[in-house]
Amino acid sequence: MVSTERPVAVYAFDFGNRYRHLLRLAGVRPGNSRVTVDDETFRVEFGRWGLRTPLVNIASARETGPYRAWRAIGVRLALTDTGLTFGSATRGVCVTFKEPVRGFGPRRNATVTVTVADPAALTAWLNAAITD
Repeated sequence: MVSTERPVAVYAFDFGNRYRHLLRLAGVRPGNSRVTVDDETFRVEFGRWGLRTPLVNIASARETGPYRAWRAIGVRLALTDTGLTFGSATRGVCVTFKEPVRGFGPRRNATVTVTVADPAALTAWLNAAITD
């Protein structure tokens, strides 16, 4: 029998020097911020904030950006929809959920954007997992 399980994958956030000090003031550092995915769970940790959902709840993932820094750095709620951003850089991955999840703010979030250092790798991992 061939195993189709993928190993746990950990994606670091992109902490360029430009925004590192600002994020540190909010308690967000490379040591406490990551995206972790395995065969069952998608988890985001961004300082004291984060979210977790079953992998089967992911509808799609796509690379996005570049963003304006004032719209992408830190923890951000979209004003026009229920999107959430955990941002440390100006490029990332937008993950859409089948059912909104509790992440941050008064409403459940339909999407999350994460600014990981390797957005292409995270996008490929998630899209491969949701099409299996």
